[in-house]
Amino acid sequence: MKCKVLILSVLFCALTVACTSGQKSEEMKVTEVAVKNDVPCDVNFELYETTNMWTFIKLDTRTGQMWQVQYDVSGDNRVEVVLNPTPFVQSNDLVDGRFALYPTKNMFTFILLDREDGRTWQVQWSIDEEKRLVLPILSV
Repeated sequence: MKCKVLILSVLFCALTVACTSGQKSEEMKVTEVAVKNDVPCDVNFELYETTNMWTFIKLDTRTGQMWQVQYDVSGDNRVEVVLNPTPFVQSNDLVDGRFALYPTKNMFTFILLDREDGRTWQVQWSIDEEKRLVLPILSV
């Protein structure tokens, strides 16, 4: 009887430790995602992954200007194209880390956020030039 109680106690302790360890790893994953979205204050440019393995978006975190960056490992399909050539702020309002990009469930669409005043834009990248756009999201 004592042996059964001891075995059950050991199994219960092992199960408790296993459950606690799983919770800690989930907490770490959430923290990693949160940190990934926070651009350090001293960064002028940041690269954001898209779900397309060949495409990134380069963001000037001071001005909101963006470029679609495509790389290639076996050919000559490396290119950087402008998504937004015009700065969203005046030169006297430049602050490192002011702008950040957030992915949406649509692989081609991101939301650009001005962290200083809260303005937002819909950013759409594409291989086809006519499908690229940056549009303000207006407050109502």
